[in-house]
Amino acid sequence: MPTNVKMTNTESSARMLTRTLATLAGAFALVLAAVLGVMSAMVNDTNQLEATRQRDRVETALATQVRLRQLRFENLQAAGVLQPILNSLLPSVTLQWAFAQVSNRFLDFDGTYLVTASGRILAGVLHGETATQADYDALVRIRPDLPGGTAQTEPHGIGEGPVTARLIQNGADTVGVMTADLRKGEQTGRPQFPEAAAFIVGYRKVTQAQLNEIGLRYRLPQLAVVTERPVNPLGRRDIASPDGSVNAWLSWTPERPGDAMIHQFAWALGAVVLLFVALFAYVFHRLRSAAQQIAARESQIHRLAGQDELSGLPNRRTFDLRLDQEIAQLGRTKSGLAVLLLDLDRFKAVNDTYGHNAGDELIRQAAKRLTTVLRLGDTVARLGGDEFGIIQTHMEAPNASAVLGQRILDALTEPFEIGGVAVSIGCSIGIAHAPRDGADRSTLLRLADTALYQAKNEGRNRYSFFEPQMNRALHLKRMVEEDLRNAIARDQLLLHYQPQVSIDGSSIVGVEALVRWPHPEHGMIPPSEFIGIAEERGLIVPLSEWVLRRACEQARQWPGIKLAVNVSPIQFRHKDFVASVIRVLEETGFDPERLELELTEGVVVEDADAAEAAMMDLRAHGVSLALDDFGTGYSSLIYLRRFAFDKIKIDRSFLEYMEATGESAILVHSVVHLGRALGLRVCAEGVETAEQHRFLQAIGCHELQGFLFSKGVPPEEIDRLLTLDRPFEQALAA
Repeated sequence: MPTNVKMTNTESSARMLTRTLATLAGAFALVLAAVLGVMSAMVNDTNQLEATRQRDRVETALATQVRLRQLRFENLQAAGVLQPILNSLLPSVTLQWAFAQVSNRFLDFDGTYLVTASGRILAGVLHGETATQADYDALVRIRPDLPGGTAQTEPHGIGEGPVTARLIQNGADTVGVMTADLRKGEQTGRPQFPEAAAFIVGYRKVTQAQLNEIGLRYRLPQLAVVTERPVNPLGRRDIASPDGSVNAWLSWTPERPGDAMIHQFAWALGAVVLLFVALFAYVFHRLRSAAQQIAARESQIHRLAGQDELSGLPNRRTFDLRLDQEIAQLGRTKSGLAVLLLDLDRFKAVNDTYGHNAGDELIRQAAKRLTTVLRLGDTVARLGGDEFGIIQTHMEAPNASAVLGQRILDALTEPFEIGGVAVSIGCSIGIAHAPRDGADRSTLLRLADTALYQAKNEGRNRYSFFEPQMNRALHLKRMVEEDLRNAIARDQLLLHYQPQVSIDGSSIVGVEALVRWPHPEHGMIPPSEFIGIAEERGLIVPLSEWVLRRACEQARQWPGIKLAVNVSPIQFRHKDFVASVIRVLEETGFDPERLELELTEGVVVEDADAAEAAMMDLRAHGVSLALDDFGTGYSSLIYLRRFAFDKIKIDRSFLEYMEATGESAILVHSVVHLGRALGLRVCAEGVETAEQHRFLQAIGCHELQGFLFSKGVPPEEIDRLLTLDRPFEQALAA
């Protein structure tokens, strides 16, 4: 009996232990199920959050590509590079050339087109060759919402503002099409014509290599274009077909950090039964570590959003935020701040000569040097291209910004080593102070940019402070630029002509065309006040072509008379200069042998080989060439021997205070004999007295020009003088 009781107690204890173990196992199972349920929910949430962020990174990647092109577009607008292709009066060949130059610098596409709002192509480049209207029409069929297309909306578009883009699936190819609206943004001074350039349209075939590069940069695994719709909506982006249907998708494989976390913990799950408490502690620790990683990743994303990828410096967005913060602190302290905007001088030359990689390396090295010259608390940022911005805070001394400006100049004028080659550049700096010059960000940046413009005009490699008169001068230049562009377009300029007479003063042998501008508000403006602005603002080529054309049209009525037209250095160095001269001669019917182009020595010295080729081409067509202002430049015999000049013109400065036995007289005498020895005709400018005439006649000068005979006069006065037998007899007898 005791034995049976013992066995019963044993069985009872076993049953109790079994029940206890079952209860504990059930409790453990419930706890484990709860833990696994919680972990499963966390894993799913983590995967979902990461997938959503990856979807946002895809949109960010696409928007960044469009934004980069928009920034380039805005820089070209600010620099005035787009102005030539917006001129509706440019010949198609010139417009095509100008657009090709812009596309090389700005548009890295397979095909690029400059079109009107109605879809007419004005210029285009397709795979490096000139594009046609048919090429553009084929692109419109792929994307009907382009200018000239039938669609009015742009579904699935990327970007806002003047530059937008869209991915399109065209058969087996995916194409990215960008549209830059030239009508948006500030386009001051551009006359509006019905068929003016309104859009730049470019396309580029999307390749897997490009997708791989974007996927690597933005951590998007297996980024590709697929034709089977991915199941996960957070792992795809629609790509529309030309008809609006969606038959292709931009696909990627969302990362699953939650799954990775489960794999990491798989070995630990087997020990949960024996190490329940430790397991919870361990899981908690790992979850917290995962959360910290996610937080760190999120922090990195925010940091990259405010950082320039190339230089490692803050970008414009961060610069603007920091400047706003510093301006808000101005009222609490007595110290001021300075905003410095700087451009690298000769950066384009380095980029063009050594390639874009060298340009990128130069940006990185320049950024590193800039950080070394700043004090703690100051900010330097890359604003775009070769432009940097600096915020100098806690300015107790008025000249602190000048000291910083000099340190920057000293740092950036030291040679850079780029690819084993020593490269020397410099920089131009514009400085504005707060609160003295302005107390808000937009004003300070605008005034600093005005000062930067002044520093460039003064010769570059220097710093310039904003001064109130700069605003007035800039406003005047913009006013003159706008009015001059309108005057050229509306044919509101005039030509006067100054006679060139024979050495005996008896007859007119030629006339020099002189442009005049009868401004409706400011009266007659001489060329000395607007030629420089025309050269600076890119108007000299259309202005010079207008002068040449009008002069040829008017001079046809003076048979036997030479027509002299001055050539701007910028106009002469233009690629299509010779072709434009020949075209004007053909269109006006003017005899090339009666045309004489006047060049200065600086024109031929800068690029002697190109100048010689252009001059020989002009001579082959019968056009004469005169060396203007001889004696004021290099005056080298090498240039007289090498280049095909027909005439030299003695500068008027030699005749102003000339005495018959003075130094100037000896120089004039030598120049005349030199010209005659080389077989060149010699014309003296600035002849104002009868004594000067007699002296020049005695030493054998061929032609004379000056107020003694006539100032620049309208063409009607030339008509009258040509009817007289000896038009200048009275002036010579005085």
